[in-house]
Amino acid sequence: MARSTGSVPFDADRDVPGLIVKFGDYPLHHGGVGAIRSLGRLGIPMYAITEDRYTPAAASRYLRRAFVWPTTGTEEPERLVEGLLRIGRRIGRPTVLVPTDEEAAVLIAEHQDVLAGPFLFPRVDAKLPRRLASKQGLHELCVEHGIPSPAAAFPQSYDDIVAFAEKARFPLVAKNREAFVRRTRPAVNGTTRIATREGLLRLARDWGEHPGVILQEYLPREEAEDWIVHAYFDRDSTPLALFTGVKVRSWPPHAGMTASAYIVDNPDLADLATRFIERIGFTGIVDLDLRFDRRDGRYKLLDFNPRMGAQFRLFENEPGVDVVRAMHLDLTGRTVPEGAQRSGRRFVVENIDLPALLAYRRSGYTTPHAPARASGTELAWLAGDDPRPFFTMLARLVRPGAKHLYQLWRTNRRGSTTRSGRRPGPARSTTK
Repeated sequence: MARSTGSVPFDADRDVPGLIVKFGDYPLHHGGVGAIRSLGRLGIPMYAITEDRYTPAAASRYLRRAFVWPTTGTEEPERLVEGLLRIGRRIGRPTVLVPTDEEAAVLIAEHQDVLAGPFLFPRVDAKLPRRLASKQGLHELCVEHGIPSPAAAFPQSYDDIVAFAEKARFPLVAKNREAFVRRTRPAVNGTTRIATREGLLRLARDWGEHPGVILQEYLPREEAEDWIVHAYFDRDSTPLALFTGVKVRSWPPHAGMTASAYIVDNPDLADLATRFIERIGFTGIVDLDLRFDRRDGRYKLLDFNPRMGAQFRLFENEPGVDVVRAMHLDLTGRTVPEGAQRSGRRFVVENIDLPALLAYRRSGYTTPHAPARASGTELAWLAGDDPRPFFTMLARLVRPGAKHLYQLWRTNRRGSTTRSGRRPGPARSTTK
């Protein structure tokens, strides 16, 4: 069970609240609950934007107030900025912003000057978060700075796709090129594995004149291992807290949200991430997904989330600092205590790890670098000092959750039959 951190060898500024900022309809978000608990346990007043008053985040004992503000993530930026400013006036004092999605992180970066009065946040090149959240933008930055990433193509038309298909090596992966189209006009429903040339061309007919996709090299799971880096970088792009871990299971399998992971020391990966962040000049919290390709011995950067990751509570150092605490300490002028990360610590997301466990056992996939035994476990939802978010999650999960799992099962089943040649369509379609 997740535990209260208890006494910590540092003092946070309890006069500076925190605000969880999210845009879009995804009430079962354990990352937001984790951030509320992490700062709330230090005595920091916590606020959050929620879809309604009955989300798990709104049920936390550490939340002082939920600002109910249903959004889709597709609103005009000016409307979202005005809404944030209105919330800032209600809080009435400088508040640290904690974005939990790309829409929020990019909005804050691109409207820094307007938001800087009532809010505290890391100042960054205004264009950088949007570029990092873009699959094409990230790939171009990786190429520019010599960071390994999967080979990729960015077709501009159906004819480009036809030409690409003639020489492409299958299977391959299709993703939405820009993070922000997933809620408006997605070409694919997340990371989609395509097994054949015919399957690619069939899908591409629905992508319009200007396909908003990236076609990426497929890194076979039998020859790969998924790793995570979470860190907080100060205004000089120096890491004040940096953690590495290995992903054991995700849901949907091999392409979705982390269901179970461990902290594992990986100095080479930490050095790779630090060099990249320093070169691009990023400031703030990062959540990186990388895949270790055993065929060439390189870590390949798949995703760069310029904000807090949902599984950030996996990572903590010996003084009790995680990336959200590091950001609050830094922005309020406090020193961020250094210390070794708590290696062997495990993170489990209760509502998705059981189906993930069953799927991974069937596939036979293993994670060689995962410890044989956890040194401690952090649960995403259940906490002895804050149980209500767990039960609220269960109440909201039952009907829509069962429907969602059934739809994912149907999607994966269609993918399996496609690979065996019995039915058409992509081999797997999953939502990140």
